[in-house]
Amino acid sequence: MNADRRMSLWSQVVEHAQGGPVTVAPVCATAVSAVGVDGAAVTVVLSTGPRELVYASDQVASEVDELALTLGEGPGVDTVTGGPALVADLTTPWCLARWPVFAPAATHAGARAVFALPLQVGAILVGVMGLYRAQPGGLDGGGGSPPAAGLRVRPRPAAA
Repeated sequence: MNADRRMSLWSQVVEHAQGGPVTVAPVCATAVSAVGVDGAAVTVVLSTGPRELVYASDQVASEVDELALTLGEGPGVDTVTGGPALVADLTTPWCLARWPVFAPAATHAGARAVFALPLQVGAILVGVMGLYRAQPGGLDGGGGSPPAAGLRVRPRPAAA
């Protein structure tokens, strides 16, 4: 991702924050608008505890994330160990074979395409951003890469 695209995305995050602190909600709102998906969710993934949903933009995003957490399968689960999982159509034979319970359940919940992106601090995975679309289709955002690709999590500086 080039510097202009990165700055544009961060400007959108700040705009979505509406003068308040930048939290996961404006980051997800930017991702949704930047790539034309219908919703987003963020799950925290730490080795010291269970995965936990910390934000969902709507009911479908919440249900899709909860299905992955409950069933232990789906793109979000695969992302924890294997990097981004970009699924343009959950109804393909490959998806149904890979996630035999998750794929039909997520489709029934209202998601036809699901995109799971790792959220990292350096090399350490701290979470997963899940995006969904009600209709099948790829994830390109018009800029050639997912919006989160340029939004690295950085630790806050220690208080002096």
